[in-house]
Amino acid sequence: MKRDMDMVRDLLLKIEQGKTVFQILDPASAEALGIEPEEPMTGEEADKLALHLDLLADAGFITVRRMSGGYWQISGINWSGHDFIDSVRDPKIWHATKEAATKAGGFSVELLTELAKGLLKTQLEKFTGVKIDL
Repeated sequence: MKRDMDMVRDLLLKIEQGKTVFQILDPASAEALGIEPEEPMTGEEADKLALHLDLLADAGFITVRRMSGGYWQISGINWSGHDFIDSVRDPKIWHATKEAATKAGGFSVELLTELAKGLLKTQLEKFTGVKIDL
């Protein structure tokens, strides 16, 4: 399964806004556990959500703990997660960042973050007239 950077951004925004629990259950697991899922999802959707929460944790963006019943508890966004989301929060910056990365033919999370920071820096210099050296 491919990493979906839009999903990464969306998940971080949801977590930042206070979502701390994700229930990840495909229909078969929910039935086996006798649990009615909070948010019904297909097996593919459950796998994709689980993968992306794992990726966020592996990247050091969030701290997560798997609990029984298909629940994943998010205890917070880490420093690098805040840096990433602050860089790509603005939808226009996010769109421009993805567009540039696509034209370049590839990217890493670090490259996306630096590209977004560069776009933000340009925007800040334009609005303030202050040259920013990073």
